[in-house]
Amino acid sequence: MVVPAAAPPSLSPSYEELAGLVAVLAGRVDGLEAENTGLRAEIAELRRRLGMNSGNSSTPPSKDPIAAKAERKAKRSADRSSRERSKDRKPGGQPGHKGAGLMPAAVPDRTESAEVPAQCRGCGADLADPATGASDAIAAWAQVWDILPVVMEKVHWQLPRRRCGCCQKATTADAPHVQAGSVVYGPDINAAAVLLSAEGNVPAERTAALMEALLGTPVSSGFVARALARLAQRLQAAGFDAAMKAALQAEDVLCGDETPANVITKDTGPDGETVPGAPHAVTLRTPDARLIWYAAMGSRSGPAIAGLGVLEGWHGYLVRDDYAAWHQFDARLAGVQQCAAHLIRHLKGVLELHPQWQAWAGHVRDILREAAAAVQAARSGKKTELDPGLLADLRARYDEQVARGITTSRLRTWHKGRHPGYNLARRLRDKAEQVWLFTREFRVPWTNDLASHCTSWGRCAVSGLAWWSWCPGARIVACASDISGAAGGSVGVAPA
Repeated sequence: MVVPAAAPPSLSPSYEELAGLVAVLAGRVDGLEAENTGLRAEIAELRRRLGMNSGNSSTPPSKDPIAAKAERKAKRSADRSSRERSKDRKPGGQPGHKGAGLMPAAVPDRTESAEVPAQCRGCGADLADPATGASDAIAAWAQVWDILPVVMEKVHWQLPRRRCGCCQKATTADAPHVQAGSVVYGPDINAAAVLLSAEGNVPAERTAALMEALLGTPVSSGFVARALARLAQRLQAAGFDAAMKAALQAEDVLCGDETPANVITKDTGPDGETVPGAPHAVTLRTPDARLIWYAAMGSRSGPAIAGLGVLEGWHGYLVRDDYAAWHQFDARLAGVQQCAAHLIRHLKGVLELHPQWQAWAGHVRDILREAAAAVQAARSGKKTELDPGLLADLRARYDEQVARGITTSRLRTWHKGRHPGYNLARRLRDKAEQVWLFTREFRVPWTNDLASHCTSWGRCAVSGLAWWSWCPGARIVACASDISGAAGGSVGVAPA
C-alpha cells in the first residue's frame, strides 16, 4: 500500500500575519516621518542661525561673520552699479543737494602772491616779451587751508621760592599743570591722547604711535591710559554723572538701547569668584543727539537698567526695542515707540525663511517705510499730523498683512516652540500702538538706531564732556568730548 506524500507547508503568510506586518511598517513610517519633520525644522533653524547677521536680526555688526560682511559689501556695490540714471543727468551734486564744499574765507590769515605767468597756455608765447603785446588781466584767486607744522614746545619754568621769617618754611611758586622738579606733558598733548583713543576708538598702543607720526610727540601707551584715567577722575569728582542724569530726565523724549560688551576677562568678587552676568553697555540719548550717555552694567537685567537712575520717575516718551527689561517702565511713560529699525531687521529675517510663504513680512516692512516717509514729508511741510485718510489706509494695510502673517505661520512646525513668523506677527498685532506712535506724535522718532550706533562706538556727551565706563568692574576710563557737540559750541574739542 502506497502512502501519499504530505503536502508541503504553504509559504504564503496568512492575512493576519500580513496585517500585523503592515501595522509594524506603518508605525515605522509614522516614526520616520515625525523624525524627518523634526530634522527639517532643526535644519531650518540652523540655517536661520547661520544666516543671522546685523541686517536681519539684532546681532551687532561686530559679530557678523566674514561671509556676511562680504555679501553686504557686494550687495551695496551691485545696488550702486544697477541704478538707472537719466541720460540728461549731469555728474556731481544735483539741484537742491546741500553741498559740503569749503567756502572762501572773507578774512584769510595771510595773503600770498603767485609768480606772474611767463608763458601763454594757449599758443606758448612769451608773456614777458613786449613784442607779444601781453597785458595784465583781472587777477584770479584761490585759497588753501592747511595746518601749521606741529612743533612740541618745551617750556622751562623758573619757580621762585621764599622762606618764611616766622616758621622758616620755604614756599615754591606754582607753574601750570606741573609740580616743581618734574617734567610732564601739557594739557594739549593730554587732550590729543584722549581724543584719539576714546573718540577715535583707537587702542592705547596705536594712539601712541599715531601721536608720534602726526604730532611728532613720542608718548607711551601708559601715558595714554593715564590721560584717560585722569579725565575720568575729574569728571567723576565734578559730578558729571548727576548732571547727565538730570539733563536726560528733563527731556520729553529719550531713546535707549543695550548691547553686549566684549571684555578680555570677567571681574571677580571679594570671594574670588567670577561675578555673575554678562557685561553690557546701555545708551540713553535725545533724538537729536544733544545728550548721549553711555553706561556700563554687569548684566542687562531689569534691576540693572532700573539702577541707572534715569528712567525711574521719568514720564516722557521712550523709543526702544522690545527687550523685556524695558517693559518695567511702560506703565509710567507717556508712550513707547518700538524701534522700527529693529522690527525691520526681524521682518527681513522672517522673510528670508521663505520669501513666498512669509511674503507678508516684506509687505509690513514696506508699509512702515512708507509711513516714515509720509511723516517726514508732513514735518517738512510744517504739519503737525498726518492726513487722517492716509494714516487710516496705512494702518489698515498693516493690520491686514499682520493678520495674514498670523494665519500663515500659526500651524507651521518649528523645532522649538512657535514659528518665528508667528511670534513676530503676534507681537506686531499686540503692540501695534507702540509700533505706530511716531505717526501720531511727531516729536518721537520711528527708530533708536543712533542709540545702537552709540553703543557700538562707546561714545557719550553732554555740554562738551563725556566718559567711557568699561564693564565689568567699574573701571572708568575718560573719553573726550563728542566732536559734533564740541564743534557746535563755543569751546573747541581739545580745550573741552
